[in-house]
Amino acid sequence: MRETTPTEDLLRGIWKENPVLVQLLGLCPALAVTNTVPNSLAMGLATFFVLVGSSFLVSLVKSWIPAEVRISAYILIIATFVTIADFVLAAVVPLIHKELGAFIALIVVNCMILGRQEAFASKRPVGRSILDAAGSGAGFMIALLMMGTFREILGSGSIMGHSLFGENFEPWIVMILPPGGFLTLGSILLVFGWWKERKAETIRVRQWPHGVASGEEAA
Repeated sequence: MRETTPTEDLLRGIWKENPVLVQLLGLCPALAVTNTVPNSLAMGLATFFVLVGSSFLVSLVKSWIPAEVRISAYILIIATFVTIADFVLAAVVPLIHKELGAFIALIVVNCMILGRQEAFASKRPVGRSILDAAGSGAGFMIALLMMGTFREILGSGSIMGHSLFGENFEPWIVMILPPGGFLTLGSILLVFGWWKERKAETIRVRQWPHGVASGEEAA
């Protein structure tokens, strides 16, 4: 495989390999805590911090970690940054911290984070590892904010606690309940799939006359 550029390392996780919308990783918090925008933002920022911090440290000490215990070492490193994020959220936004509950601690076992350590940070220089982690963390946060915005608007008729539709709006309560997470993610994936298929079809249509012409010339 060809070597990627630093820009590709950063942008890959935001769009082309978005952890939630493409790879379908980290779905537990994506489905559980995105009933409001503040919850989505807090979880996204905490995950971003853990991913960047652990990628930095794993890449920095990778040559000192024996291969036999590398997974255990990665988990200990990740758990250290999760503990920091947990304490900071509890001190700064205690109400949101209470609502997120155990899902902050569960960042330790988020397969997206462990996967980036094993697949990238343990094999690349520190700078490139940070770029990769920042891209994946930003992509994860964007996905959570998309879901949180959609669910809060329909489920509460508000955004960041500010009413949008007045007193006559009847909230879709299901959107702030667990099934609303599945409905929202399914709807977003459906739109993304339709857009990609439409884009691919447009490319095929543009290339088709050229292909015909080339075939005729070859004949």
